[in-house]
Amino acid sequence: MHKRPADVLGIAVFLLLMVWGMSVRADTALVGGRLIDGFGHRPIGNSVVLVKDGIIEQVGTVDTLPVPAGYRVISTEGMDVLPGLWENHAHLMLAGHSNYSHWDPTYIDRFGSEIMPASAVQLLLAGITTARDLGAPLEPSISVKRRIESGEIPGPRLFVSGPFIQAKPYPGTEAFRWGVDSPSDGRRKVKRLAEAGVDIIKLIDQDKMALDEAQAVVDEAHKHGLKVVAHSHRPTEIRRGLEIGVDNFEHTGLTTAPEYPPDVIEMLRERTATGRVAGGPLFWTPTVEGLWNYPHTVANPERLDDTCWHRGLAPDTIADIRQSIERPGQLAYMQLTPLRKPTLKRKIAQLREAGVVFLVGTDSGIPMKFHCQSTWNEMDVWVRVMGIPAMDAIRAATYWGAVMMGVSDKWGTVSAGKYADIIAVRGDVLRHINLLSRVDFVMKGGVVYKQDGKPVESALAAR
Repeated sequence: MHKRPADVLGIAVFLLLMVWGMSVRADTALVGGRLIDGFGHRPIGNSVVLVKDGIIEQVGTVDTLPVPAGYRVISTEGMDVLPGLWENHAHLMLAGHSNYSHWDPTYIDRFGSEIMPASAVQLLLAGITTARDLGAPLEPSISVKRRIESGEIPGPRLFVSGPFIQAKPYPGTEAFRWGVDSPSDGRRKVKRLAEAGVDIIKLIDQDKMALDEAQAVVDEAHKHGLKVVAHSHRPTEIRRGLEIGVDNFEHTGLTTAPEYPPDVIEMLRERTATGRVAGGPLFWTPTVEGLWNYPHTVANPERLDDTCWHRGLAPDTIADIRQSIERPGQLAYMQLTPLRKPTLKRKIAQLREAGVVFLVGTDSGIPMKFHCQSTWNEMDVWVRVMGIPAMDAIRAATYWGAVMMGVSDKWGTVSAGKYADIIAVRGDVLRHINLLSRVDFVMKGGVVYKQDGKPVESALAAR
């Protein structure tokens, strides 16, 4: 029987994909580096990590774990080996442009085809193998997530929220902000998001909702097995969020108040004291680096010229972003930032003392915050400025994100049975956390996307 042309083409494509898969996902041994596995204990020197079929098969040392025949050996000598990083608060629909009122209507039809895929590949090459995308139109959010999962486009593993849920959308943002006007409306919208395939619910302005409306959103989300993240810009947002059972607060506030009010801190202490009884730790993603580093960017805007943020974007998009940030010291979005900066150390100290569990996230994508730079800058500010131990910062960017999202059995650490999401940097990140600014090696699911500091273009090519 003669095969039809379509059948022949299908077989050819299948064989091509098989060859591609074998070439980029070979059984691999990472040999020689110091392993910081994400569990927080003493690192493992002269480590060996065996990867088979995209999964970590075994972890040991050069003295205890021989490399089986047939494995591709990649030397990590002189390097620190870590779990792939998590960016716990990204906006893939944004790319650093300073004017939302221009960006949103101009690029909304390009979010799924250009902007979000570009953000995804930039994150991946920065060592981010998992990201939470917290706020974007529903259809492109689900599309980009599924295209990454299928291998059609490169990017981190995505947890997406789709549209924000809030009391009333801001004018012109209705495509990615959904208002709630009753408890039944809140439940209906959360159910719609859950059935569409989101992983998390993003709640803001919960203090502007009636209590029963906000409670309905959280209860419906939990009913569908979805965690709820919520803004914490105002004390009233935090109080309401604690009352309704939010799982994870985001940010450190939009005002110049020097600290959180005593009653808010007491409420946080009450919540963190309940631990597992309340469903686990209370998580907080403070997103401070942009605030802390803004005066440095104004004084030395050279980082804005780094072409890492160009990858995947069309020339006209790049030109548009460039012109929007030509005068970083004059951006209306940032004018209150110098007055907010002095409050950050105190607020971080208060939150740590109250017992919340920090997650590394950055608001990546907002003005002048590029996906290729934000995460390592956040970790640097935590360690260098806020006094958070480097190991704690690493766990907040690896292990704890997986715990919060309920997937610590699959990833978040470099250990047997987990996805082979692994990065490596040359040098000692426990002494010099900003070495993460130049991740030398990136593996996700056993596929090497970056090696010797250079992108592996064959793995990154769209298929």
